[in-house]
Amino acid sequence: MFSNFAISGWGAYRPRGVVTSAQLDLRHGHVAGWTEGEFGIASRHVAAADETTSMMAASACRAALDCAGWGDALPDVIIGGCGVMEQPIPSTAVLVQDQLGLGRSGVPCFDVNQTCLSFVAALDVAATGISAGRWQRALVFASDIASAGLDPAVPKTRSIFGDGAAAVAIEAATDGARGMLSCATVTHGAHHSLAQLRAGGTRLRVSEGYDALVAGSRFEMDAFGIFKAAAKALPGVIDRALADAGVTRDELACVICHQASAPGVEHVQRLFAPIGDRVINLFSTHGNQIAASIPTVLAHALESGKAGPGDAILLLGTAAGISATAVVIRL
Repeated sequence: MFSNFAISGWGAYRPRGVVTSAQLDLRHGHVAGWTEGEFGIASRHVAAADETTSMMAASACRAALDCAGWGDALPDVIIGGCGVMEQPIPSTAVLVQDQLGLGRSGVPCFDVNQTCLSFVAALDVAATGISAGRWQRALVFASDIASAGLDPAVPKTRSIFGDGAAAVAIEAATDGARGMLSCATVTHGAHHSLAQLRAGGTRLRVSEGYDALVAGSRFEMDAFGIFKAAAKALPGVIDRALADAGVTRDELACVICHQASAPGVEHVQRLFAPIGDRVINLFSTHGNQIAASIPTVLAHALESGKAGPGDAILLLGTAAGISATAVVIRL
């Protein structure tokens, strides 16, 4: 497959509040340094009440649009790729459109969900639409508030997740082989119970009582089970994406991977040895931002110059399900 597009702009938003691992040590009664030593994280940003999913997304989208320099030109579509929506109905993309001041513009909006891979799936949809000639410009975002669904009594999940948002503005390109060169993805639904959030849909209902709704609103995760299933799936999608794109590992300027956990990022670095240093690692200061993780790292790579025009990069991640995806992009 090939979809010819350029990333014209990017932006990210980090909440005002910061929670350090030292603070969590005190909160959970651990000795100083325990949380950082155990989970490899120093700090993460946590959204305040006024920093909603759509508010954070709109801020990242504004930055991406300003970076793109589109002026008064509207995107042809706005696609949300959040791991967890702000509310079940309507879509988060609709809320973001309105916060951008485009609530009467008529620009089509919709969400795509593949949990932690939602941004990558949304980008794939946008790229396909551009390739088909349906759209010329697309605004794609991910925004997640992991802190909203964490059980304060579970140090593992309380410690490794962070909140944030990121967005990219992409448009059709005519200057050579730029865009999505390949996309390889697999899903193994037999592992669906390893990571789940049971409330918020039709599974748990008000009639089942308050306690059931509260319990279902807490994120549940088998960390070791997820790591084992993800580690098994990653090599195949990496090899297939690179082969389909005709790109070697050494030709990659950087690897933009989901910041699932410190061991997770370190495992990806080992998979890319001896060029493991090209795997960008922001985990210690960002944590696992669910679907916002990959676009946040992508925005960092573009802003810092780790990736630039003409470079080949690999987007890589896993998601609840269990799914794994690798995408090769030529910038």
